[in-house]
Amino acid sequence: MLKRLLLLFVVLFASQSVFADETRFVMSAPNAVSAGDQFRLSFSLNTGGGTNLRLPDLSNFEVLMGPSTSQSSSVQIINGRTTQSVEFSYTYILRAVKEGTFTIRPAAIEVDGKIYQSNPLTVQVVKGRPQQQQQQSAASSGSEAGEAPSGNISKDDLFIRLELSKRNVYKGEQIIAAVKLYANPNLPLSGFDEVSLPTYEGFYTQDIDIPQQINFKREVFNDKIYQVGVLKKTILFPQQSGTITIKPFGLAVLVQQRVRARSFFDDFFNSFQTVKAKVTADPVTVSVKNLPPAPADFYGGVGNFNLSSEISAQEVTTNDAVTLTLTISGTGNIRLIQSPNMELPPDFEKYDPRATDNSRATEGGLSGTKTVEYLFQPRFEGSYTVPPISFSFFNPATGQYEKRSTPEYKLNVKKGTGAQNATVVSALRKQDVQLIGQDIRFIKQNNETLHLRGYTFFGSTGFWSVYIIGLAAFIVVFAIYRKKVKENADLALARNRKANRIARRHLRAAAGHLKTQQSESFYEAVLKAFWGYLSDKLSIPMAELKRETAVENLEKREVEPALIHEFLEVLDQCEFARFAPAGGNQAMQELYTKAESVISKMEKQIKR
Repeated sequence: MLKRLLLLFVVLFASQSVFADETRFVMSAPNAVSAGDQFRLSFSLNTGGGTNLRLPDLSNFEVLMGPSTSQSSSVQIINGRTTQSVEFSYTYILRAVKEGTFTIRPAAIEVDGKIYQSNPLTVQVVKGRPQQQQQQSAASSGSEAGEAPSGNISKDDLFIRLELSKRNVYKGEQIIAAVKLYANPNLPLSGFDEVSLPTYEGFYTQDIDIPQQINFKREVFNDKIYQVGVLKKTILFPQQSGTITIKPFGLAVLVQQRVRARSFFDDFFNSFQTVKAKVTADPVTVSVKNLPPAPADFYGGVGNFNLSSEISAQEVTTNDAVTLTLTISGTGNIRLIQSPNMELPPDFEKYDPRATDNSRATEGGLSGTKTVEYLFQPRFEGSYTVPPISFSFFNPATGQYEKRSTPEYKLNVKKGTGAQNATVVSALRKQDVQLIGQDIRFIKQNNETLHLRGYTFFGSTGFWSVYIIGLAAFIVVFAIYRKKVKENADLALARNRKANRIARRHLRAAAGHLKTQQSESFYEAVLKAFWGYLSDKLSIPMAELKRETAVENLEKREVEPALIHEFLEVLDQCEFARFAPAGGNQAMQELYTKAESVISKMEKQIKR
């Protein structure tokens, strides 16, 4: 009984409520507002209620109301441990009075006798839109009755642009490229269509992972406030010097607009229609400077790197394998760096180095490590020195080459055992002996078969036996080879004939997903139909089938360029569906009809 009471006491003590140890006082507000607009300035406190709230200087804004207070609490139980948190908030309503960029200094509050400060904030106030322009935007977004023609949207309200972190770089220097969509906050977007993203010719590219669902954030561009969404982020490495032009690209944005009321019920239920607005980005140029004359130990590295190394052993016996591991770490074009050269004494057997990359693409660029393993074997006993490995790279920040080196390693080689370590005549240099234990042979003491003088193997029975057996083996191998070639040809022909039937089966599956409005499964089925059709029709394994390979083979089969362009448009629309919501059932139906048409045309144009 006593043990049970003790156990119950321990459980109750372990599960008692635990409050947050760290007190946080956070100030938040929009980073950009228009002159004359109202906005909220909020303060959040994650612990018990505070006192003596001291506001910062708000003379640049007009305080309309506040503070209004609220309280919320939450309880979490994890592994028997109960955590309770209470949050207090204080909210003020402010009005932006004049244009400019204003910094709101930290506020202060007292909690349990201690003073806590909040974070500072910067609010940018831009010129407000004229009243007439606001009414026009409201009309196009459905706040007033009216019908707008398809695509009748101002370029100032909706556009796309390519934002580069740098425009003047060195060859091989990394650039962060972001494809951004800018939209008027009053413009209701519903999806995308006819997507054509930049191809970045002249660059080595590495995509940055971003959320599949586009998150729109408020930004100021040309003194106007927009909702901005990032469609794609890519790291670019220019591979040629001079001026590189990134060609224009664009997409069609689906916007909801209210139609003119035709009856009482239309006016009551707010009827809308989807308008397709095409936006195109301007071309962007990048000026690429060539690198200065490079030192001999430059292996293509452009960025900022460090060098480290380690050796597997320094006390070995002859013919033991030794591994020297070289690690290059840092930020830059680490995947394009060649393996540095390592010089070894001539008495070592050296093998080709093996390189592995472990890099990641982030907002700050491409960073990580490149590991190179050098495997070698000492042939003879003695004391040797493994010389340092020199590695130079170009640092764009300083505009100069910087050098890194590994330490020098001492290698003590002892004599091993076995036939491979046969004694070598001291008069010969070690490097002259290429095959240890094979070029100097022991005297054979067993009886050997003697032959008459003048005996020759040519023309003997054994010679003709070997000749006939070799000829027969060649005929058998040739027959088997011809049979395999014929079977492979028949297999390719069979795949070619069934390509259209299998593609139609995938399209029927897509039609089923279209009826049930399963957009993700629909786009996946269309992609399977297209890639599967090309794999079977062009006799290309699915693992080797890429966008460039497909276009190249279609051109070889004399497929019309217009049809190839339609094929790429369907692929782009399907692949881009993962970046943003689909354009609704109507857009999916149009894509399905277009996919059927493209496959039918290809079936007529692709020749065996």
